[in-house]
Amino acid sequence: MVQSHYLYFLKHNIESRLFRIRQPLLASFKITYRCFLKCRSCPFWKMEPLRISNHQAKEIMDEFHRSGVRLVIFEGGEPFLWRDDDYRLEDLVRCAKQKFFRVGITTNGTLPIATEADVVWVSIDGLLQTHEKNRGKCFEKIMANIEASSHPNILAHITINRLNHQEIATLIKFLAEKVRGITIQFYYPFPNSDDLWLPEPDRIAVLNQLIELKRNGYPIFNSIATLEGLKKNTWKCHDWLIANAEPDGRMNIGCYLKDRAKISCEKCGFAAHTEIARAYDWNFGAIWAGQKTFKFRII
Repeated sequence: MVQSHYLYFLKHNIESRLFRIRQPLLASFKITYRCFLKCRSCPFWKMEPLRISNHQAKEIMDEFHRSGVRLVIFEGGEPFLWRDDDYRLEDLVRCAKQKFFRVGITTNGTLPIATEADVVWVSIDGLLQTHEKNRGKCFEKIMANIEASSHPNILAHITINRLNHQEIATLIKFLAEKVRGITIQFYYPFPNSDDLWLPEPDRIAVLNQLIELKRNGYPIFNSIATLEGLKKNTWKCHDWLIANAEPDGRMNIGCYLKDRAKISCEKCGFAAHTEIARAYDWNFGAIWAGQKTFKFRII
């Protein structure tokens, strides 16, 4: 399957353009809302601590595959907390690796990072004091887990907000020596924490810093096209490229916020959506960003 991914992506692009066949490529799969952190910026830990069953998770993965998905990311809550009798997250990862080109996990990093997933994003929202203002006392534990892990593709994922935007450059330099790469997004104003949303002038200033850091060789995996596009959201959204699933089995195709929060496109900061849309529109920087993130081999 891995050897055919370039042909699959090319076929997908041609069919969608010529025949308007709209199939998602990437799926966000929330397997549980359970989490022992209470991050200000996250609405999901406040929900009923649902978790999907192993059987239903496999059914959803089959449906994802039938719909066109070839990249799946397990999320939460905290996905490493997922349990169903004797089944653990690694059982889902192994199943997914039989179906999809690449499998990822997004974690808060407070549990050991031991997995066969192809890529692991660890959420880090600032240096010690800033990170812990949002997430509670956990920064040093996360750093220790990153250092102790032998996983070859750990990425730090920064959600930029009003608390941390002034230290992003320092944070990038700090993380550059600890992880393979760094990705960013901007905080979306979920209910009851919209004070964290970063106004446009500050957002543009941070993006200019990130572009300069990337050009100076820091391992920021987001493409310059995406960083430029996020300044005023001057990118064309193809939200049908994304599929979503919840711990109760609900599925949809479209924006990450669909059935999760009120959608306000002008406040969007979901860089993954920007990147996949740019790649679909044949921006080679975005295509390279995806290839580098998921470690696809160059043919």
